[in-house]
Amino acid sequence: MNLIIRLLLNALAVFVLAHILNGVTVDGYVGAIIVAVVLSILNLLVKPILVIFTLPITIITLGLFLLVINALIILLADKLIDGFGVSSFWTALLFSVLLSILQSLLQSFLKEDKK
Repeated sequence: MNLIIRLLLNALAVFVLAHILNGVTVDGYVGAIIVAVVLSILNLLVKPILVIFTLPITIITLGLFLLVINALIILLADKLIDGFGVSSFWTALLFSVLLSILQSLLQSFLKEDKK
């Protein structure tokens, strides 16, 4: 149940950011849910491999290269999903940063309800 709530919160974050940012498009609520699921799967399977391969540059940049990896994951989701579009790498970078912030805020509301 907690997984479904998290996915729906992530879909809400994707939907809100798609309407705020000019270079990001998503086709409705169902499209946002699909994007949230695909991003979760990519973060689970692809991101650890990319982090391992880019570990030296991540260490040199003090972890800032992880932002680039997040943007690449967003661009990969753009290629995989027909109803989701990101116009450029910089838009994907901004989208990934704002998505992380918004997800953290929404997850904190979920944690406060448990107390």
